[in-house]
Amino acid sequence: MASPLYAIPGSVAAPAAAPAFRAALAVDASPTEPTPAVPRTVAEVLSESLIENVMDELDRELIGLQPVKQRIRDIAALLVIEKLRAARGLAGPATGGGAGLGPSPSLHMCFSGNPGTGKTTVALRMAQILHRLGYVRKGHLVAVTRDDLVGQYIGHTAPKTKEVLKKAMGGVLFIDEAYYLYRPENERDYGQEAIEILLQVMENQRDDLVVILAGYKDRMDTFFQSNPGMSSRIAHHLDFPDYGVDELQAIAGRMLQGQQYRFGEGADLAFRQYLDRRTRQPHFANARSVRNALDRARLRQATRLFADRHREWSADDLCTLLAQDILASRVFQLPLSDTLPQGT
Repeated sequence: MASPLYAIPGSVAAPAAAPAFRAALAVDASPTEPTPAVPRTVAEVLSESLIENVMDELDRELIGLQPVKQRIRDIAALLVIEKLRAARGLAGPATGGGAGLGPSPSLHMCFSGNPGTGKTTVALRMAQILHRLGYVRKGHLVAVTRDDLVGQYIGHTAPKTKEVLKKAMGGVLFIDEAYYLYRPENERDYGQEAIEILLQVMENQRDDLVVILAGYKDRMDTFFQSNPGMSSRIAHHLDFPDYGVDELQAIAGRMLQGQQYRFGEGADLAFRQYLDRRTRQPHFANARSVRNALDRARLRQATRLFADRHREWSADDLCTLLAQDILASRVFQLPLSDTLPQGT
């Protein structure tokens, strides 16, 4: 690949003298030093990288999302086979100073779906998989929005974007609600400058950075239609479906368990009734809304216990949410056709 038109400080580029340097190392190395075994089978790559552990963690961490999890497994399979191809000499020399596996397959991605569907969590695990297989140097995730990339005046956007890219090099850059970078209705908007820098780095330094764009599906589709250069650089599109009520109920149980709370008698049914109504109201955000609902139920429980200030509450009392803590939500006071205010 030709030298990048734009390079991020802190990114890795193989120096011209690298072959001679490696030769010198070979001379200095002890003749008894064992040569690392080259993986020849899928099992050997999996044993060496331990990416199956990451996939197991993803299964434990996220309820449902089977199509997404399968797609992540498919991408992992592609990367494992690419590594075996490189071991057989079927890949050319490294092009971008990444991990030296040869020209990497395009790994930039788009995660589309409503809020609270696990996009950031999956991005974190994807970064771990890429790192363990040697496709990125560090495996860290840098999550940003438009405000982190776009400046407010002339000359402000480029430094902000470059600083973010510098932090993300060697890992994954996750841009949430990426469509806000592009605002054609505002001629004085500087988002296009950030997009142009991103495009150049996504192409020229793709061996040292993976970019994941995320947001609502319809808005991401419009964004790609308006920015074909960005669309052409995205190899993998993953759609994150909304959770069903059963899955949301299971997510609530897992959240409560992690906070050492539980539903008391009737509270589990009350929360399911809450979900049946809330999922049909506007602005529902899946797991995020479940977490907010549980926080408000805990607030009501605390108020209830606080009112009897001279009573000695047991550990069970302090850990139990009652049906009344759920049913006090304004969700039960509004017709399903009404718009639900925030914070109910």
